[in-house]
Amino acid sequence: MLKTHWRLTLAGALLISGAVQAQGVAADGQKIVMQGDGSGAPCLACHGLDGAGNNAAGFPRLAGLDAAYIAKQMRDYNSGTRVSPIMQPNVDNLSEQQILDVAAYYAQQPVPAAAAAPDDAELLKLGEKIATRGDWNQYIPACESCHGPDSQGMGSAFPGLAGQHPNYIKQQLNAWRDGSRHNDPNQLMTGVAERLSEQQIEAVSTYLGAQQAVAAEGGQ
Repeated sequence: MLKTHWRLTLAGALLISGAVQAQGVAADGQKIVMQGDGSGAPCLACHGLDGAGNNAAGFPRLAGLDAAYIAKQMRDYNSGTRVSPIMQPNVDNLSEQQILDVAAYYAQQPVPAAAAAPDDAELLKLGEKIATRGDWNQYIPACESCHGPDSQGMGSAFPGLAGQHPNYIKQQLNAWRDGSRHNDPNQLMTGVAERLSEQQIEAVSTYLGAQQAVAAEGGQ
């Protein structure tokens, strides 16, 4: 009985230790963001120290996104499940702990203010329709049905879209549509993107980019 209790206690301790080890350390992540890992460019070169990204260049905002989602994307680049000639050579030597650290750092950065909405009421109206109600005549579900209320994100599988750069959203929708991206759960996005028109992609990207993001749980 005593031996069994000891084994259970040891197993519990190992589980707790593993859980602690699996946490990212934001301070260590900041060092990689600023300096890189010695084999690739530092993250701030594209995403900025604050994780704000760059709309003109199509670099996504990382600040305030779910840490587990950020980590998953880096793992996918590492494994080749998600392809990017920019990202892959810069993350391919990161260890699992470094991935967690970078993800923790960016998840804790304050969410920047959303971009100003363009003066195009019809475009924004169409984008709002796709984001909040979808287009069931074309079998297109609302973005919110997976990405949560106000498209603020749902855990590691469905990132926040509100406040993301419009050019990045368009870029990714087109990647889902042409099959160059396929690392989503059950290829849900592929089916949706294939049914979106160019006008709908432009509209929903513009609308979502103009919505204020809220940091994921655990962010700032």
